Amino acid sequence: MTRSFSPLLRAAPVLALLFMWTAPASAQLADELRTVLGEGSRTVTVGGEGTARAAPDEATVRFGVVTEAQTAEAARQQNAEASSRAMNAARELVDEDQIRLETLRLQPRYDYSNDERELIGYEAERTAVVEVDDLDVLPRLVARVVERGANRLEGISYDLSDRAPVRREALQEAARDARDKAQILAQSLDVSVGEVVQISERDYSSPQPRFRATAEMARGDAAQAAPEPDAYAPGEIEVTANVQVAFALE
Repeated sequence: MTRSFSPLLRAAPVLALLFMWTAPASAQLADELRTVLGEGSRTVTVGGEGTARAAPDEATVRFGVVTEAQTAEAARQQNAEASSRAMNAARELVDEDQIRLETLRLQPRYDYSNDERELIGYEAERTAVVEVDDLDVLPRLVARVVERGANRLEGISYDLSDRAPVRREALQEAARDARDKAQILAQSLDVSVGEVVQISERDYSSPQPRFRATAEMARGDAAQAAPEPDAYAPGEIEVTANVQVAFALE
C-alpha cells in the first residue's frame, strides 16, 4: 500500500522547531523592552515659564551731532568740531574705551517749495555712543555732552553687566512652574508625579528698558533740553525663561 502525507504534516516538525526557537526569543525581547521602558511606562510633558528681575547697572547713550552749512566741507568741518567738543565732555566722566563715534553722514539739503528742487546747503550728521557703567553719573554726562556740542539725544538703553545670576533665577522659577503644572495634571487623573525623564530649555527673552528723546535740541537751549535727573529712572531688567520637562507618572 502506498502511503501519502499532506504538506502540512510534512512541515510540522519544522514548525515545531521554529516555534521552540522563536518563543524564548520573543520572551527575551519583551523582558528587554520592559527593562528599557518600565512596566506600564507613562509620562507627562509640560512647559514651564519663569521670570526674574534686577535693577540695571549700566547704560548706553546715543547722542546726535547735526550741523548745517552752505557747502559740504563746511558742514563736515563744523560737525567734526562739535563732535570733538562733545567727546571731550564725555571723557571727563568715562574712560576712552567707553566712547566711540559712528560713521559720518553727509547729504545735500533741498527746498521743494514752488514745485521746484533748489539746493540750499548740506547737512552733516554723526552719532556718538557712550557706555556708562556708573548710572549715578548719567544725568551729568548727558547735560555736559549736549552743552558742549551734541544737539540730539537719540536714546538711552539700560542693561546688566552680568545677566547670568538673573537668568539662573528665571530658569529655576521655570522648572518649579513646570513641576507645579505636572502635579496639577497628575492629581486630576489620580496619579503621582515621579522623576524627571527629560528637560530642555526652550528660549528666554530679556527686553531692555529704554529712554528716548527724539525731538531735536537747539544748541542754545541744550541745558534746558537735557532731561531732569528723575527722568533717568531705569526701572528693572526682566528676564523670562521657558523650559519643557517630561515627568514619569506613578
